[in-house]
Amino acid sequence: MSKDKIILFDLDGTLIDSTDAIVSTFKHSFNELKFDFRGNDKHIKDLIGYPLDIMYKHLGVEESKVWDFVDSYKSRYKIISKEQTTLLENAFEAVELASKIARVSVVTTKTRMYTMPLLDHFNISQFFEIVTGRENVENPKPHPEPILVTLKQMNYNKDVHDVWMIGDTKLDLIAANEANINSIGVLCGYGEEEELRKYTSFIKKNSLEAVQHLT
Repeated sequence: MSKDKIILFDLDGTLIDSTDAIVSTFKHSFNELKFDFRGNDKHIKDLIGYPLDIMYKHLGVEESKVWDFVDSYKSRYKIISKEQTTLLENAFEAVELASKIARVSVVTTKTRMYTMPLLDHFNISQFFEIVTGRENVENPKPHPEPILVTLKQMNYNKDVHDVWMIGDTKLDLIAANEANINSIGVLCGYGEEEELRKYTSFIKKNSLEAVQHLT
């Protein structure tokens, strides 16, 4: 007997491109708090997928001041996120198709406070059963907790369900492996193919191709 499918999507780099919003907001927080950032845009982009506090620490902010920067970031991001974020090509079609062959949810390190308005803005929130954000877990990806919390809410049963995580970074794929579910890496975001191949046997160009692989 074939199992019922569950598909979990990452958000940034998998369904949406929020690079401009993220990078410009980091720079805004550096200017606002007078931090002499010596890095470049790539240093910021390479950390997308990690929680904000970890990103700031990696970019040189003292641990005692990290949450001031996070607060500065959040204050601006909520203002500019929609106008500086785009839906990736074929992402709507990917989610729409996924909803026809599986139950579908989102597992992201972005907080729900910013995720839900974006999903509504792009008219894709209708397809998702559960949206798990940073504030819903203690341990973000690559820890398996975000996936496990989501699956628990979906009444996951390993004997009944075939679960796939679709994501663009090693964080998504490591979390999937730790949660003992399948994964597909996509090349439309921030991860490099060589790195993604260390953690999954399945690599696709984008989320639509990933979903088509499961049909």
